[in-house]
Amino acid sequence: MTDFAAPLSPDASNPLLRLNNQLCFPLYAASRMLTKAYQPLLQELGLTYPQYLVLLLLWEHSELTVKELGEHLLLDSGTLTPLLKRMEQRQWLSRRRAPHDERSVIIGLQPAGEALRGPACRIPEQLLTRLDMPTEEFVALRNQLNHLLTRLQ
Repeated sequence: MTDFAAPLSPDASNPLLRLNNQLCFPLYAASRMLTKAYQPLLQELGLTYPQYLVLLLLWEHSELTVKELGEHLLLDSGTLTPLLKRMEQRQWLSRRRAPHDERSVIIGLQPAGEALRGPACRIPEQLLTRLDMPTEEFVALRNQLNHLLTRLQ
């Protein structure tokens, strides 16, 4: 562990400015590599990683508003809307205006989206196998990351 109590100075020896002392870089790199590990598994189903995340939520809730999806996925509607339109074209989901509020769009699971659930059940197991990570370690890491997300929000 690096001594972060070292005096702050603009010189190159400042430990706070070393890449290996940053929290952001290993999270960024791990996120990119983990997404890359998902790609071949999702490709078999014709899914992208963001589409998989949307389907995970719809398999859990069957219907959500775009706003609710955005809150769960930490994405804004400008990012979600084109993604959802492409998924609607593939007949995985439907989009309809909420009867009580025309500004709200409800996203619902369609049979073609529901049909992906069975094959997708293999993905978490395959990923754990690829990571060669014991379940307890996986759960502990996931809990730490969720705690970090909560602190950052």
